[in-house]
Amino acid sequence: QVQLVESGGGLVQPGGSLSLSCTASGSFFTINAMGWYRQAPGKQRELVATITSGHSTNYADSVKGRFTISRDNAKNTVYLRMNSLKPEDTAVYYCNVRGYRSHLPTSLYDAWGQGTQVTVSS
Repeated sequence: QVQLVESGGGLVQPGGSLSLSCTASGSFFTINAMGWYRQAPGKQRELVATITSGHSTNYADSVKGRFTISRDNAKNTVYLRMNSLKPEDTAVYYCNVRGYRSHLPTSLYDAWGQGTQVTVSS
């Protein structure tokens, strides 16, 4: 079982910044992709950013140039630095981690954090 613990989030004014972090623990062989998704009220969950074990990144167009995803492989932790926040960034942000529980190719796992609220409002 893979557990994810998220921290960060909260209330910030438009134009402000926030940072999120997510640490994976439990039983796993590898951590491959790590990422952040978000879900606003009444909307579907959407990708925010992902990062591979080799630190290749991918961002949603709506956050490019404002958000930065990074990871510390030694700490099994992924970060999301959010700058120039807008009211439309308001959502519950979820951490996602994918990898393998063992050397077997059938041992793929896909774990989600509990979510953390980010509210951008004046």
